[in-house]
Amino acid sequence: MKENIHLFYTNDLHSHFEHWPQVATYLKAERLKKREENKSCWLVDIGDHMDRVNPITEAYMGKANVQLLNDLSYDLITIGNNEGITMAYEDLYELYDEASFKVVCSNLYSQRLKQPTWLHTSTQLTSKQGVNVGVLGLTAPFNAFYHLLGWHVEQPFTTLEKYLQPLKETCDVIILLSHLGLNEDRAIARHFPDIDVIIGGHTHHLLRSGEKVNETLITAAGKHCMFVGEVILTWDHAKQKLINMEAYTTDITHLPKDLTTEQKLNELEEEATRILEQPVVTIQKPLEVNWFKATNIMQKLTDMLTSWTGADCGMLNAGLLLDQFAAGDITYKDIHRICPHPINPCVVELNGDELLEVIRGSLSKDFTELQLKGFGFRGEVLGRMVFAKLHVKTEVHKNGEEYVKSVSFNNKPLQPHATYKVATADTFTFGRLLPQIAKAKSKQYYVPEFIRDLLVKTLQYHFEK
Repeated sequence: MKENIHLFYTNDLHSHFEHWPQVATYLKAERLKKREENKSCWLVDIGDHMDRVNPITEAYMGKANVQLLNDLSYDLITIGNNEGITMAYEDLYELYDEASFKVVCSNLYSQRLKQPTWLHTSTQLTSKQGVNVGVLGLTAPFNAFYHLLGWHVEQPFTTLEKYLQPLKETCDVIILLSHLGLNEDRAIARHFPDIDVIIGGHTHHLLRSGEKVNETLITAAGKHCMFVGEVILTWDHAKQKLINMEAYTTDITHLPKDLTTEQKLNELEEEATRILEQPVVTIQKPLEVNWFKATNIMQKLTDMLTSWTGADCGMLNAGLLLDQFAAGDITYKDIHRICPHPINPCVVELNGDELLEVIRGSLSKDFTELQLKGFGFRGEVLGRMVFAKLHVKTEVHKNGEEYVKSVSFNNKPLQPHATYKVATADTFTFGRLLPQIAKAKSKQYYVPEFIRDLLVKTLQYHFEK
């Protein structure tokens, strides 16, 4: 006898709820169909379901996302970095208290209290015909942030060496829910052949029909839930082994919206507006925002960042602010709309030569006009860099390109080998945007505060009516 086992999955929604009612339509129909066919079927999510860029997630601190998963009767999830490192310790500790699904994250550990009651290192599912499916979950080990927040994330290989073999001894099939990214998933498949399926996310890769690495099936469904993934496992009960594995992704954007889910989102949005519409400051005059020049509010925000962190100097990109500030009451909803990014303040140490190269790079046209997607940035373009406690003199070439003529600190030119503590956005410590910052040996992150929390302080201190 052969048995087909179905897993439907989502990954990296990032609170882009515009497609969630269609996800609901698809998953409700598929689950009903599998139930009528008497087939085993489970729903799983691979993390970054929430993102504080969305007012609903911000107002409910992620618990509305849990409600939405509950409503669709999800069975299992693992967590992503947006669940893990964008909230205060207490908020994550209580996030899944009301979850009706299991949270499997094998490498997350609390450093303050005992493990949350909702957190599982592994779990086992049993199919209708008795196949035991073992499940592990892994999230990306961004410990520079996790440790500051009171958590520790173990290295994935270490975790797998600890939990995989005991699970294998009691299970017929092993599935890994991985919020690590495609390269890590491939490496795990090469080193841990006992894992049958890796359902992935984090790097927003779309594998329409999966990918095989040795005998392991890897799959993922892109980002923002425009696709929903499915894994079909075929178990041969006579041979007592897995004889086939298939992976598919389905574009759900053309489907009708589930009315119950759409109504729930409308209700959540209305309540989120009520929660966030508390005035935080009143200003007399409107404040201009411009992505390509240093406005008063952007300069004051950069000054605030520098003084708040105790850095020698500071720099922030003007694209962090997305709209003007009107005169009158400014609510937290306004703050969130204008500065929605889950970006933390940080301080890096650079020598004079490195700082000069950073400044040059940040004023280039390629940098200021870059339409960045990711690294916490949720705006349109990076915009012009604004500086605090640095005097940057520029001129324009005949070809129209701006260049840095000189940079001084405390009325003296930057000293090539002197060390400067530079306050900036943590965005630039990742990737290759500003390599000297990304490669800096000393990085101090400030959590759980976001740049928008300093924006509130800036408005209250400098512009309060």
